[in-house]
Amino acid sequence: MKINISIGGKILTASLADNATARDFISVLPLKVSMKDLFGREKYGDLPKVLSENGPRKNRYEVGDIAYWSPDHQFAVYYRQDRESIPSPGITPIAKFDAGIEAFNVPGSVKVTIELAK
Repeated sequence: MKINISIGGKILTASLADNATARDFISVLPLKVSMKDLFGREKYGDLPKVLSENGPRKNRYEVGDIAYWSPDHQFAVYYRQDRESIPSPGITPIAKFDAGIEAFNVPGSVKVTIELAK
């Protein structure tokens, strides 16, 4: 399955992970959210509900990952690698961008719309 992410007049696609957290993420779509910047490596946004934590957790990310941070019920888009690890309890993969992640590499907050691709 794919999702579309609209940012700055562009529409990017991402492929959903095959886990319970990603399937639960679909239930909050379409989602319009302002995403704040963190550490110059990721943009994060609040989710309207708690997602399932039954996906695999990891403490490393790759550029282009979309992942769930369960302690604050947020999701993050990782656009730059800094080789730092993610603190416990780690992140759960939701999706991976197919291309265009550089659209997130801008200063400050961004407004995005995420929808299930048709």
